[in-house]
Amino acid sequence: MTGTTETAGTVTNWARTITYQAREFHRPRTADALAALVAGSARIRVLGSGHSFNRIADPGPDGVLVSTVGLPPETEIDTAARTVRVSGGVRYAELAHAVHAHGLALPNMASLPHISVAGSVATGTHGSGVANGPLAAAVREVELIVADGSTVTIGRDDSRFAGAVTSLGALGVVTALTLDLEPAYEVEQRVFTELPLEGLDFAAVAAAGYSVSLFTDWREPGFRQVWVKRRTDQPAVSFPWAAPATEPMHPVPGMPATYCTEQLGVPGPWHERLPHFRAEFTPSNGEEIQSEYLLPRSAAVDALDAIDGIRSPVAGVLQTCEVRTIAADPQWLSPAHGRDSVALHFTWVRDEAAVLPVVRRLEAVLAPFDPRPHWGKVYEIPSTVVRGLYAHLADFRALARSLDPAGKFTNAFVQDLLDD
Repeated sequence: MTGTTETAGTVTNWARTITYQAREFHRPRTADALAALVAGSARIRVLGSGHSFNRIADPGPDGVLVSTVGLPPETEIDTAARTVRVSGGVRYAELAHAVHAHGLALPNMASLPHISVAGSVATGTHGSGVANGPLAAAVREVELIVADGSTVTIGRDDSRFAGAVTSLGALGVVTALTLDLEPAYEVEQRVFTELPLEGLDFAAVAAAGYSVSLFTDWREPGFRQVWVKRRTDQPAVSFPWAAPATEPMHPVPGMPATYCTEQLGVPGPWHERLPHFRAEFTPSNGEEIQSEYLLPRSAAVDALDAIDGIRSPVAGVLQTCEVRTIAADPQWLSPAHGRDSVALHFTWVRDEAAVLPVVRRLEAVLAPFDPRPHWGKVYEIPSTVVRGLYAHLADFRALARSLDPAGKFTNAFVQDLLDD
C-alpha cells in the first residue's frame, strides 16, 4: 500500500524519493495527545499517505513530522443528510467501502484508492470527468487543530472556507472532514486503443463518459489507450474514434492488468471502477517520479501538440502520461481554481538526474498555457511564476497568518509560496 517507510530511524515517501529531515516523527493515538503535540511544537507538518513526490510535507531538520493514522478511524455516516464525517488519516478505499455499505457513494475518486482523504484534498488531487470537480469539491466542512492546540471548524457558510480545504497543510492538522454523498451507483469501464492526435476532437472525447482518461507513452503521436467510465444510470458510450480493447490493459506498457479495476464493460460498484487500480493490490513498486500540470481545458489540443513537438526526450524518461479533465473549483489554492481544466500527468522513471532536464523542457513548451503544477508532484516552475497563477494568494496568506501567526505549520515549500 502507499504509505511511509521507516527504516533505521528514517521516514520516506511511498516512492522512496524523499527522506524527511524531521527531528521527530509522531503517531499520536488520541486527539488530546495530538493537540498537545501541536501546541508544544515550534515547527510541525503532517504526513498523509506519503504519496507526494516533493518536500511539501517535510518540516525540516528542526521540525516535527506527525501522522494521524494512529488516531481512531472514524466514518460517521448520516444517511438522511447524505454526508459522512471522516477522520483525516482514513484512506479512500476504507471510506468507499463504509459509505457503499450504507447505499451511498462519493461523486468521484482518484486513480489510486490508497491515498488519504485529508492529504488528497489538501493538495488538490482529483479524478476525471468534464463535470467533476477535484476531490475537494465534495468537502462541506473541515475540522483543524490549529497552532495553539485548539480545534477550529470551517464550513461552507464560513468566509474562510475557500481557503480551508486545499490548504497545503499550512493552516493546521486536519482531524476530520465532512463530505457530501449521493445514492450508490454502478459504473462500467471500457478501454479503447490507438486514438490519433491528428484531428483530435478533445472536447468530444473527454465528454464520452462520466470519467475519461487518455494514456500515451509519447513514443508515437496519439494515445495508446483511452479509459472510458460510464455510470450505468447514464446514456451508453459512443466512441467512434478508436477500437475497443479485447483484453484487460494496464496504463503502463508491459505491466500486468491484474492490478487494475475490471474492464471490458462489466458493470460494478462505483468504488471498484472509478479508480484505475484495485484497492487490494499495491499498484506499483514505487519506482517512479511524478509530475502534473493543470491548464485551461480550452488549451488541451494546443498543449498536446506542443508536447508532441518534444516527444522524443519526453518518451526517453517516461513510463506513461495520463490526460484527464476537471471542472472549475472555487478553492483559492486549487490548481483547477476558476477554470475548467485539463490535467497532464507524467509518470517518469525513477532517475532524477535524467528526468529534471526533461521536466524543465516540458514546462518551457507548456508555459504559454499558464500551467499550474500539482502541489504534491515534481516541478521546476519558479515560485515567482507559481504565485502569479493564483489570484487569491494574498487572501490565503492572511488566512494562514490568522490561524498560525508564528508560522509553525509552514516549511521551506510553503514559505516559498507565501513570501510576499
